[in-house]
Amino acid sequence: PQSVPCAGGQRCCPPGSHCSTDGDCVTDLGMGTRVVPRAVPCPDGQSECPDDATCCVTSSGAWGCCPMPQASCCADKVHCCPHATVCDLTHGRCVSPTGDTDVPLSTAFPARKRQPRAPVALHQVLCPDGRSACPDGATCCQLSPAQYGCCPLQNAVCCSDGQHCCPQGTTCDLVHSTCTSLGSSAPLAALPTARDVKCDEETSCPDGNTCCRLSSGVWGCCPLEQAVCCPDHVHCCPQGYTCDPEGGSCLQGRGTRQPWVRKTPALPRGGQVTSGNVTCDEKTSCPDGSTCCRLSLGTWGCCP
Repeated sequence: PQSVPCAGGQRCCPPGSHCSTDGDCVTDLGMGTRVVPRAVPCPDGQSECPDDATCCVTSSGAWGCCPMPQASCCADKVHCCPHATVCDLTHGRCVSPTGDTDVPLSTAFPARKRQPRAPVALHQVLCPDGRSACPDGATCCQLSPAQYGCCPLQNAVCCSDGQHCCPQGTTCDLVHSTCTSLGSSAPLAALPTARDVKCDEETSCPDGNTCCRLSSGVWGCCPLEQAVCCPDHVHCCPQGYTCDPEGGSCLQGRGTRQPWVRKTPALPRGGQVTSGNVTCDEKTSCPDGSTCCRLSLGTWGCCP
């Protein structure tokens, strides 16, 4: 209801932004403009849903889109429910645990193929310990007081046994080894370990990173797997690229270029960084060497 309609009536943009002449949604930041993301990437890396939608697997195994943000995907792989409600497939309703919400089920529509975009750095989900990370689209779940695992589901429910997880909107039934919602159940998903990349006996980088020396001689982390460490000891490039200091970019043999990536400091092994944390507000912080940035939902995220 608060969206901004674009000319022609075929598209609209989120509140606080406006439609540009080239079809993007942009928002004013005082010192310029920022393009508002128009798509939500699905975990398969090939499909995407419109902004403010949620990726859900359909009965065919392909990805579909639930027309609401952070939705609960129903176990029948056809319907979905609003955030913080569960699917009651028996009665065809979405019910909240407190009983104050009762709305009809929504139906997911097919996802579209992702549009080609400029290469970007590998996205990760930083775990609360500040040193472990999971792939984008996964959820950090605590295995033990000193270790995290990665649930291969977005906004997943972490089970209390520290070994399994369930889809959003369901509950862990450890007695029967199932994830249950009203009227349906599915098997529990096991948690792989969120592994660190060892630089030396004292330092490490999050899983999916590459250890590269900084100009000071200490280890840093490039947020790419099997990356190329640039000779300036500040930047790095994806595998298969070479560092081009003059152009300030990463160059591939066929002439393809992309921006190079700045490394972040490595973290002490076996412990959480506390003294060097970057404070976002009174309740949240990011690891040293990163930057606090607001996510689309208004919560804090960490840019490495």
